[in-house]
Amino acid sequence: MKAYLFGWNPVKWAWDDIDDDIQKLSVTGRLEETWSVASHKTIQPGDRAYIVRLGIEPKGIFASGIVSSEPFLALRKGRTYYRIVITLDVLLNPDKEPILTFDILKTGNLAAQTWTPQASGISIRPELVDELEGVWQDFLNG
Repeated sequence: MKAYLFGWNPVKWAWDDIDDDIQKLSVTGRLEETWSVASHKTIQPGDRAYIVRLGIEPKGIFASGIVSSEPFLALRKGRTYYRIVITLDVLLNPDKEPILTFDILKTGNLAAQTWTPQASGISIRPELVDELEGVWQDFLNG
């Protein structure tokens, strides 16, 4: 399975309804979010998605899901971007709950990955995908 890393910087975009979205996900088991994607030529429905908080502490992975659409063009602030839909399976509020922080992500083999992407929707190194998923699941179950 291929996996991609999507960035969220609360300094640039406030996720004001994150608690409502967490509640919706827990009640319905489903939450779709639209996200910009840099790797629009390779990403496909069914690929794994991780969302990392950037900009302010705590920084790290706080959400995951599955890509559920083909990339499509969307207009935002006068510019055209490629976007995809991610169906989230986990969403944590970084201001209220622990997240998978950079101090964990930057150790061992995972240190080879760039965890602070300049563009959202970058490819995670194929040799790290299984390890990242294992670390993420261990974190969630811990």
